[in-house]
Amino acid sequence: MMALMENAVGKIKVWFRFVPREGWFPQDTEGLWATKLGDDTASVQNAPFLQDGVAEGDVVRYRTDSDGLHWAVGRVSSSGHCTIRVVPVPTGTGPLGCSPQAVHQRLSAFGLGGEVFSEDFPMVAFTAPAGADFAGIKALLTRGQEEGWWHYEVGCGTDEWWNA
Repeated sequence: MMALMENAVGKIKVWFRFVPREGWFPQDTEGLWATKLGDDTASVQNAPFLQDGVAEGDVVRYRTDSDGLHWAVGRVSSSGHCTIRVVPVPTGTGPLGCSPQAVHQRLSAFGLGGEVFSEDFPMVAFTAPAGADFAGIKALLTRGQEEGWWHYEVGCGTDEWWNA
């Protein structure tokens, strides 16, 4: 039944395996929604919370196991988008508290799409689209971290991101 639903809407869940990071979540897999492009390729449709090296819009190759799960085996092409994760610091000196909405509001000028991990852990995974003001985004992220508003990391950056 799940395979029929997936094909009907053209969306599948592609699973990624990784080594859990010390002091981070204990999970060693993450499922991302993707649009099926071929028998073994799909375009990622959301920002990853845990998986590094992939961004929304990237095309990945996958293998389907005997249970019908689609496991990523590599990235075929980059969308040029970047993945940025931001966690508000509730005890920080900044005005955000632990509000993911406040994080969204601070970054709203850049038109970034993002998703919240959970109410208990308000990490926001943002997609910074190719062609965005990477220098401006980086400056605000750095300022926010220095002023105690949040912690952030880049889960997937392009040469344009790193050189901005």
